[in-house]
Amino acid sequence: MRRLAPVLRQDGADADLISLIKTILAACKEISFRVGQGALSGVLGSTLDENIQGETQKKLDVLANELLKDMILESGLVMAISSEEEESTVAGNPNGQFLVTFDPLDGSSNTDINSLIGTIFSILPAPAKADPADPSIFLQPGTAQIAAGYVLYGPSTMLALTTGKGTRLYTLDKTYGGFLLTQEEVAIPGVTAEFAVNMSNQRHWEAPMQAYIADLLQGKEGPRGKNYNMRWIAAMVGDVHRILCRGGIFAYPRDLKDPKKPDKLRLMYEANPIGFIVEQAGGLCSTGRERMLDVAPEDIHQRVPVILGAKNEVNRIVSYHQEFDACK
Repeated sequence: MRRLAPVLRQDGADADLISLIKTILAACKEISFRVGQGALSGVLGSTLDENIQGETQKKLDVLANELLKDMILESGLVMAISSEEEESTVAGNPNGQFLVTFDPLDGSSNTDINSLIGTIFSILPAPAKADPADPSIFLQPGTAQIAAGYVLYGPSTMLALTTGKGTRLYTLDKTYGGFLLTQEEVAIPGVTAEFAVNMSNQRHWEAPMQAYIADLLQGKEGPRGKNYNMRWIAAMVGDVHRILCRGGIFAYPRDLKDPKKPDKLRLMYEANPIGFIVEQAGGLCSTGRERMLDVAPEDIHQRVPVILGAKNEVNRIVSYHQEFDACK
């Protein structure tokens, strides 16, 4: 099994990018240790505060955010960072060549039940001679990403990473403290019979997504002619990791339960990095109406609908949206 750095060098990553990725992973290893200690570490449960998203913060949210923020900024390689837990961006080295966006603890509501959670990150190029305190420097489409990954804190701590040369999986070897390559090339099958979606929101979805899921639920007797299984972990990293390992689709579609917040997932530090990872593994990522990585960001905390995974199913969902929009 190969270590991370030689694999990244093989893919053409320069020394500074490798150093930044290793810095991010050093913070993730510390988060992994705290998560693994559970109640023994005294970091389970919620704080009395809400983050910028209006969500109650978990103690581990705050800890993970501070670890990542401090270690990334101390590297000197980064002009600024953007986090789910920060109201605005945080300036770093004016001469830094990278920007980093991250969700420090995706699925943090799972911490108190000892279920899957993870850290998602994206690395973007920093515009030359830009103001590190200007949030607009982050408003780049997903196609601009230099690297993206997530670290999954489960029975083992795993890393999914891409620098645009395919998606690979690594496992943290705790005997020496580094990530070892455990899957050289991830390939998501184009055809699947498994989907991940929060069915409790079904009645609030737009008509195209309701029609698509209704067809799946009819099984062999329906228009798809086969039975489908549903899986739902309630943490994006967990559901996406399953898709990387055995195929499927994941959807968090637009819904009208709260008309002021029709979309759930954040573009810059959830959808774009995961979309990059999925596309590099042979899958697709879409809003239902356009390719995720082509979306032009308007705000660092912008939310979008997300549909990703097996090509055939993502394309079919897009076709449902196209038919619906054509009939309007």
